[in-house]
Amino acid sequence: MQMKRLLAIAIFLLTLMGFILLAEPAKTKVVADAKFTETSPQGTSVKLSKPTKPQKIAQDFPSFNLSPEINQFAPVQGCDIQPPANPPNPSLPAALTATPITLERFRKANIAQVNPTAAQKALTYNPREIIALAASSNYGDRYLKDLSGKPVNNQPIIVLHETVGSANSVINFFQDFHYDEDNQASYHTLIALDGTIIYFVPPDKRAFGAGNSVFVSSLGQEAVQTNPRYPSSVNNFAYHISLETPEDGMHNGYTHSGYTDAQYQSLAWLVSKTDVPLERITTHRIVDLSGSRIDPRSFDFNLFKKLLSTYPRNNEIAIGCVLPVPEKKKV
Repeated sequence: MQMKRLLAIAIFLLTLMGFILLAEPAKTKVVADAKFTETSPQGTSVKLSKPTKPQKIAQDFPSFNLSPEINQFAPVQGCDIQPPANPPNPSLPAALTATPITLERFRKANIAQVNPTAAQKALTYNPREIIALAASSNYGDRYLKDLSGKPVNNQPIIVLHETVGSANSVINFFQDFHYDEDNQASYHTLIALDGTIIYFVPPDKRAFGAGNSVFVSSLGQEAVQTNPRYPSSVNNFAYHISLETPEDGMHNGYTHSGYTDAQYQSLAWLVSKTDVPLERITTHRIVDLSGSRIDPRSFDFNLFKKLLSTYPRNNEIAIGCVLPVPEKKKV
């Protein structure tokens, strides 16, 4: 009888441990800010040229499904003064102009390098760059004051993400107009598996890349509330860059095989176009306060820092307000 009781207890404990192990991944939610859908059939497939260097990717000629008509309208340049405190809809679509968006809006080319070394001068790397402007519902203005009217002057940060979805699914999601605020999301930039850089939101605009979030620096906790319906976040001073997740990472686990050499090279190249110091480069996992974000998983920060040190720094990508602030819009 005693033996049967011990055996029953052992079976019970083993079963309980099995349930715990199976349930563990459900504690985290690794999607960046939205559940990306499959590529829209009405998108236009754009085939890009072969990389200048061989890359470890599944296909040499990746295609991206874009909506080119969105690129025919550029967002109004500059920041706004203060978010409205009691509007009927705090997430009004971004104001657009009847001017096609160009690469010049995302980075100012041919800006002088900041004291490059001899090794950095000799380094040449030219990733492919394309523009897939996000729908105007999925990003907004940066503000000079928070909801209470307090001036905000946070220095820019870079937040690294991963997609947990294909590049095409992200393009499709960001280029769809979302009326529901809970579905409005964007990065500034996405780096595909082959190293292609895809620009979604200009750096003077606020991408919706992190919800309930804070950046902890030597100055203390940094966050700005811009929407009365949502908590403070880093979005007002963040530049969001996401890495396309490898095929074996399309799950809620904690790790995957990692990112391609081309992605790390393009990431270092892109970040070198900003003047954001290393101590203000962070991850979604670190700034997230919800406890649900763990991206980018399997990221090799040491490799990224090593590659970044090989590139000369400049300020082709000016994060924040770079033009005179327009007059306050009437609500």
